Amino acid sequence: MDRFRIDGGHPLHGTVQINGAKNAALPLLATAILTDETVVLHHLPNLGDIRTMCRLLSHLGAEWRGGETITVRLAGVERAEAPYEIVKTMRASTLVLGPLLARCGRARVSLPGGCAIGARPMGLHLQALERMGGRITIENGYIVAEARRLRGIDYTFETVTVTGTENIMMAATLADGTTTLHNAAREPEIPDLAQCLTTMGAQIHGAGTSDITIQGVTRLRGVEHTIIPDRIVAGTFAIATAMTGGDVTLQSMVPGHIEALLEKLAAAGAKIFPMTDALRVVGPPRLEAVDCTTAPFPGFATDLQAQFMAAMTIANGSSVINETVFENRFMHVGELQRMGANIQVQGSTAVVKGVPRLRGAPVMATDLRASASLVLAGLTAEGSTEIERVYHIDRGYEQIETRLGALGATMTREHGDDGH
Repeated sequence: MDRFRIDGGHPLHGTVQINGAKNAALPLLATAILTDETVVLHHLPNLGDIRTMCRLLSHLGAEWRGGETITVRLAGVERAEAPYEIVKTMRASTLVLGPLLARCGRARVSLPGGCAIGARPMGLHLQALERMGGRITIENGYIVAEARRLRGIDYTFETVTVTGTENIMMAATLADGTTTLHNAAREPEIPDLAQCLTTMGAQIHGAGTSDITIQGVTRLRGVEHTIIPDRIVAGTFAIATAMTGGDVTLQSMVPGHIEALLEKLAAAGAKIFPMTDALRVVGPPRLEAVDCTTAPFPGFATDLQAQFMAAMTIANGSSVINETVFENRFMHVGELQRMGANIQVQGSTAVVKGVPRLRGAPVMATDLRASASLVLAGLTAEGSTEIERVYHIDRGYEQIETRLGALGATMTREHGDDGH
């Protein structure tokens, strides 16, 4: 397996382009299931999860071509299933459940895999689809769903769920009647999906708020749509710049999508210069400790918690980080401690006492965002850091070693004994 080697101590300087958002691209690819016409998506990131979703669409019977711009057409669904062999590493595979059930009246979808960061509310997807008239069973690790035609419902999510909101919103576009979703997710990926669906002929109101209304239609048409920038990638580069004392301009991104993070970085001493579609970050000689609590959007993103914790390990003073979204998202702590970080965890709270510097060490990535935190720690550590299992980071960051290298980092990818 591949590993990263990072020689720390080099501030980041320059300009970086932010790629399209993985978490927006996956549901947008799933919209191709809802129509027999062509879907064209621009600004598609080159990531493992995207390739997996394209393989899944091919399995369903779709024809697709392209790279950063992709053309997909699913004229007829040959197999209304998402097999385990394809989606075992991708939790977003559940996004095809609602569209398949809405279009075909049936779906067989493997229970999701992906990052082991705690329970995800898959039951909320199934409960809503059952309320819409779906008959759902779990058979041999698969969700099996059937429905003559889904019907509109008034439904309140018990907890905020992004994929649940996306899944039910897509299913509702072809349902009979009106669906109103309460306590819906507000993340930027939701209005991006709604804009695409609306262009396809859907009737959606309130996306980006806690209450979304979808009036079902009989069919959807093809669409051409540009995917929003990846706010988590942008946030990761902003944190990396701040903690290395660098000066980097992030281009092709939306500063408002990471406003909660930027407020914390500014409080920690970084200088933030937002522009219409770009952001300049200038890091201080040393960050000041700042407390942080994760929350659904517009709060501090849980997907940036591990990276922010890496920054706080070398900040001046002590910080308290509360994780309220996922109950098992401190797996990076042990690896940061191997690098000299002073972190104490009690339940969902971590107390981080900043140290003058981290020390390079061999560490192992445990999930996507944890791996990003180890890269950031390595950028500032004294000596060399080796990160194993970097396939995790490849799921969410496009050629991160090349892009950080262009900003001045000393970071290389080394292939393992198996050549991968």
